[in-house]
Amino acid sequence: MNTDRVKGAWTQVKGKLKEQWGKLTDDELDQLEGKWEQLSGLIQQRYGESKDKVEQELARYREQLARDERADAVPPSNTGMR
Repeated sequence: MNTDRVKGAWTQVKGKLKEQWGKLTDDELDQLEGKWEQLSGLIQQRYGESKDKVEQELARYREQLARDERADAVPPSNTGMR
């Protein structure tokens, strides 16, 4: 995945994170881009959530990023035209 796609994917995830945990700032999320353990700690601290619950939620976001990455890596299907 190229850098632009990674940034785009993180931007989408960042928006979803802010929907769920609105107390997180854009600056914090920009600084923590891809640093899932630090992000988990911040969410636990800010919201008083259990580590297990936060880790489970963040795993969903990582899985979505991985799915998006795989979808971007798949070449267009052959239309049968020669």
